[in-house]
Amino acid sequence: MTSDESLGGQLNREVAPSGTGCVECTIDGSWWVHLRRCGACGHVGCCDDSMNRHARSHASHTGHRFIQSFEPGEDWIWDFATRSIVSNGPALAPPTAHPSSQPAPGPEGSVPPNWMDQLNDRNQREAQ
Repeated sequence: MTSDESLGGQLNREVAPSGTGCVECTIDGSWWVHLRRCGACGHVGCCDDSMNRHARSHASHTGHRFIQSFEPGEDWIWDFATRSIVSNGPALAPPTAHPSSQPAPGPEGSVPPNWMDQLNDRNQREAQ
C-alpha cells in the first residue's frame, strides 16, 4: 500500500496531533510506555505495551484503522485492519512526535517504579 486511495481515505495529512501525551492517560493521571497517533483524527493514545492500550481502544471505537508512531525518530504507520505496517505511507502534519525531552515511558512523575513488573503481571494474566 502506497497511495492515498489504497488507504481508504483514512489518513488526514492536515490534522495536527491532539497533544504531546495520551489523551486518556493524561485525564486519568495514568502513564504510558510509547505513544501512537491516529492517522484520521490526530488522537494521541498509548501503545499496546502500555497498561491501558488507548490507541487500540480509539481505533476500535471509531473505526480509524491507521496509527503512526508518535515517538521521536520513528515514522512507521500500522494498519489495524490488515495487522501490518504500511509501506511508504504519507507524511502527517507536524509535529510527528512528542518532544524529545519527554521521557518514555511517561509522563515524567507518573510512571511507577515497578512499571515493568506491572506490565509483566498483566501479560501473564492475559496469557492464561
